[in-house]
Amino acid sequence: MSDMKLREIEEYRALRATIRERSTTRLWIAVTGVTSWAFLTLATAAFLELPVASLVPLLVLAAAFDAVFAIHTAVERIGRYIQVFFEDAGEDRGWEHQAMEFGRRFPGGGGDPLFCTAFWCATGLNLIPVAIATPSPGPIEWSVVGLAHLGVAAHIYAAKRRAAGQRALDLDRYSRLKAESAAAAGPHPGQPA
Repeated sequence: MSDMKLREIEEYRALRATIRERSTTRLWIAVTGVTSWAFLTLATAAFLELPVASLVPLLVLAAAFDAVFAIHTAVERIGRYIQVFFEDAGEDRGWEHQAMEFGRRFPGGGGDPLFCTAFWCATGLNLIPVAIATPSPGPIEWSVVGLAHLGVAAHIYAAKRRAAGQRALDLDRYSRLKAESAAAAGPHPGQPA
C-alpha cells in the first residue's frame, strides 16, 4: 500500500472522527446553552427590575445558537468534502452520498439539527421577565427589548434557511475545486493527454 493511500485512509478516519465529535458537541452546546439561558431568565425574573436585563439571557441564547450553527455548518462541510474527495460518484456511493440522497428523497425525515424550535420558544419565553417587571415597562423599553428579541428570532430563521441549502452549495463548490485541481495537475503518467 502506497504512502498516498495510507495518508488518504488516515485523513478519511480523522474527518469521520471530527464529524462524530462535533456532532456530539453540538448537542451538548444546545442543551447547555438552553439550560444556562433558563437559569439566567429565572434570575432576571426574580432579582432584576429593569426590563432591559432580559437582554443578558437573550445574548446567551443567541451565542448558544450561533455555536450550534457554526458546528453544524462545519460538520456538513466536512461531509461534502468526504463525498467529493473520498467517495467516487460512479462506483463507491458511500455514507455521505446516501445520507444526502436520503435527505433529498425523504425531506423532513429527521429532527432539526439546529434546534430552531427550541431556540424560538426560548426567545419568546425570554419576554416573560419583561412582562412581569415592576414598574411596567414603557413603550421605549418594550420597543428596545422587543426589537432585540425579534432580531434573534429572525437570525435563527435566516440561519435555518442558509443551512437548508448548504449541502448542495458545498457539494457544487467542492466538485468545482476537484475538477479545477485535476485540470491543473494534467494527465497522470501513462494516461493520454
